[in-house]
Amino acid sequence: MRFALLLFLVALALSCNDRNRVEKEIEKIPMNVEIIRFDKEFAAATPADLPKLKAAYPFFFPTQYSDSIWIEKLTDTLQIELENEVFKVFPDNEELEDVLIPLFQHIKYYFPKFTTPKVITTTSDVDYRSKVIVTDSLLVIALDTFLGSEHPFYLGIDKYVAKEMKPSQIGPYVAEAYAFQYVKPPRNANFISQIIYFGKQLYLKDLWMPNISDAEKIGYTEDEYAWAEENELYMWRYFVESEMLYNTDPKLGARFISPAPFSKFYLEIDNESPGMLGRYLGWKIVRSYMENNSVEVQRLMVLDADEIFKNSKYKPKK
Repeated sequence: MRFALLLFLVALALSCNDRNRVEKEIEKIPMNVEIIRFDKEFAAATPADLPKLKAAYPFFFPTQYSDSIWIEKLTDTLQIELENEVFKVFPDNEELEDVLIPLFQHIKYYFPKFTTPKVITTTSDVDYRSKVIVTDSLLVIALDTFLGSEHPFYLGIDKYVAKEMKPSQIGPYVAEAYAFQYVKPPRNANFISQIIYFGKQLYLKDLWMPNISDAEKIGYTEDEYAWAEENELYMWRYFVESEMLYNTDPKLGARFISPAPFSKFYLEIDNESPGMLGRYLGWKIVRSYMENNSVEVQRLMVLDADEIFKNSKYKPKK
């Protein structure tokens, strides 16, 4: 027993040393992030400035809308109030730089072809469905969707959505947007393929954002994450015994994968559970696979879900 414990401690120490070595290498990666505060430029603009803004940021000014729309928006009281609230929470770029620079360094380390985007911040009339938008060369962040979970602007928004509308979720949302670009979509529509697809995305957050909590990575509160941890074994048994793993019923996505106030087991525990528990279990399977197999991250992104599952040696905690 003592020998086994000694081996475990040695393995743990070696693992920690390896992680520390990797993190030191990542810190050395040069990273210059250009952040353009379009939200501030628009707030300071007058109607005479509109042509210049449209020329500089054509993607913010769809051609089907006349200039009168934007001129009216410049003086709209709700828009001005929104801009003022954004300036209170994000008075400068320091908080954004603290998040984005290390995130981009980590992405660059694991995916060397990654090109640092130009970052543009804006307001979006609190369009929480489009918090972050990524293109080949741009990253657009709607700062008015990260003002704080309890912000008065969010009073009419479902709590399970509003809980993620806080500054600390900018990093996870940006990471998720880039993870979509690296994770190959599943070939199969079965449940196990779907949850492992999202599990890969969450695993990238493990690599890219090692200093934030697991709860923040998946968008849970600490209590929600604790619930998932405590009930992992029972959830897994439910999926296996209900023969869901290779089921292709599209309703399973709405029940266990899509953002929701709770997961739908159709049991008394439903209201206690967080949503997206399928993603949580997919994450656990991918983590187990990477712990038990020597595979490059780039290879993981294209591996078939069935291969990952069968070789993961996944066993839920008792």
